[in-house]
Amino acid sequence: MKTIGQAAVACALVAGSLVATSATAHADPTTPDHAVIVCDSASFYDNYDSAHGPTGLKRTLLRGNKVGHTRGAHPVYNGWAATFDFGPNDWGYVRQECLGGFGSW
Repeated sequence: MKTIGQAAVACALVAGSLVATSATAHADPTTPDHAVIVCDSASFYDNYDSAHGPTGLKRTLLRGNKVGHTRGAHPVYNGWAATFDFGPNDWGYVRQECLGGFGSW
């Protein structure tokens, strides 16, 4: 039979493990679906800040640039979609309406 002290320690350990688990929870990585830029030009930003919008312009992507975005798996914030640029192999944010041609290459 456990004492009150042992029961309190056991509860604290369980609660601590639940907090640790929830702090590190994340979605499984998803390989981006192949897409292309369908706008004449699209600004490609490093980050999206919910208070200020896109930040850190990386470069401009032109029509036909090969990129990746998995609809429903990769985030879209206020029309800015997390996108993988297959050219230099980096992530950034581009306007969602500039993504198209999914599965075309």
